[in-house]
Amino acid sequence: MDSKTIKEALLKGERVTLECKRAKAEVPKSVWATYSAFANTIGGLILLGVDENLQEKDVSKRFQIIGVDEPSKIITDFWNTLNSDKVNENILLDSDVEVVNVDGAQIICIHVPQADWMAKPIYLNGNVYKGTYRRNNEGDYHCTEAQVKAMIRDSNADGNDSILIEHYGMDDIDPDSLRQYRTEFRLENNTHVWNRVDDKTFLRNLGGYTEDRQTGREGLTLAGLMMFGKGLAIRDRFANFRMDYLDMSHLVGDERYHDRLTYDGLWENNLYQFFRIVSPKIQFDLPKPFKLEKGWKRKDDTPQREAVREAFTNAIIHCDLMMDAGILRIEKHDDRLCFRNPGLLKLPVETIYRGGNSKARNPKIQNMLRMIGFGENVGSGFPKIIAAWKETNWGEPQLLNKLDVDEVELVLPVPSTKATSDTAPANAPANAPVNAPANAPVKLNKTQSAIIKVLLKDNRATYEDLARTIGVDRTTIRRNIAVLKEIGAIRRVGEDKNGYWEVLLDIKIVD
Repeated sequence: MDSKTIKEALLKGERVTLECKRAKAEVPKSVWATYSAFANTIGGLILLGVDENLQEKDVSKRFQIIGVDEPSKIITDFWNTLNSDKVNENILLDSDVEVVNVDGAQIICIHVPQADWMAKPIYLNGNVYKGTYRRNNEGDYHCTEAQVKAMIRDSNADGNDSILIEHYGMDDIDPDSLRQYRTEFRLENNTHVWNRVDDKTFLRNLGGYTEDRQTGREGLTLAGLMMFGKGLAIRDRFANFRMDYLDMSHLVGDERYHDRLTYDGLWENNLYQFFRIVSPKIQFDLPKPFKLEKGWKRKDDTPQREAVREAFTNAIIHCDLMMDAGILRIEKHDDRLCFRNPGLLKLPVETIYRGGNSKARNPKIQNMLRMIGFGENVGSGFPKIIAAWKETNWGEPQLLNKLDVDEVELVLPVPSTKATSDTAPANAPANAPVNAPANAPVKLNKTQSAIIKVLLKDNRATYEDLARTIGVDRTTIRRNIAVLKEIGAIRRVGEDKNGYWEVLLDIKIVD
């Protein structure tokens, strides 16, 4: 820190990372609230020996450098108090406190880092609920009890989602969700020993079911309930938490949105179903090569589509599921995708950009998604998103730590798209003759391509499932299914109720 840097900082005025105090002859009492606030937010700089004229409207003229009289005495008093029971923990190094000469005046600079997530909250006077502060714009404010509890939850090295949810057991699991997940698990890990165990043992192995050995009580964990639970059971226990998807692209007139997935009684609103239904919707308009080959492996991936799934996964695994009135919200706009989750970043932004360090709030859920091929657990997820977007000219991703609403938002710019319609009627000629040679290219419209992609993930998907996932009506699905059957791209095996779809993978399909 030098004189020039201090002057430049003062021209911008006090903000979330800068606090100035007169402190002519002693350590001001208010410095401790600022120390707590900076440590519990994103860190900041305290300048002792700078006076503020609150009547001055021009920020660049508001601060006067007056210096301190005895910097060595003030610094000694500061360290003595910092190492007493005034604060619960000293997170400063000797190098974080220094004296800088500014035009002949001695200024004490105190650099307060953001506290490690395991050390928060930093509080005063031995009272965690009355002595914890955070920073908001230019001031320090007392944290609410809910904010303090959130920091305490985040300090748990085992994460938040392994806790036992008492009185919730296997009867609260949605059987279809667990069946669909186990199908995906088997496809991704076809020789895994867990494929041969019963549902309860499978959930226990995943971290979705647990037993308290001290009390003998057992039941679902937070991860198990939120990932695979019945919607009613989840709402009974976490009434204020909500999942919401809004498609605000291709709007016409005064439309607010044209597709929404929220709590409407039409789906089991657990995290697995939310991820499963929304993922195809947010990837649908992204540029892609689309080719099917033998086997279940997707050949339509690009780094950008993989990055979108990573962003969605990150929103889930870093979501504070126990925050009051928390909303996990995914938004699709013409020019961007937005992933918003309740809970602030546990790590500094620069650490996240650098990668190599993963501290998910929900490590059990993180593992559940990783076991079916989604997400990383080595801290490489966000750098992967940045790298994927650098390959395009779509714009730079923005990671926003919204301190005022306790929320993180990731914004991914995407190419602006225009609505397209499916123009082929049910009796239209097929895109290729039925007797075309094997592996002949077939031109599909967007809905037909999307249907095949969904069926590759879930070959028992119903017309209603397809319509909801893709975002079109049931009639459109039925019309395009008829075309796909006619050209030999898919066929139905078995009866309507208990049968399944088979994708004929000897046909190459291109957009």
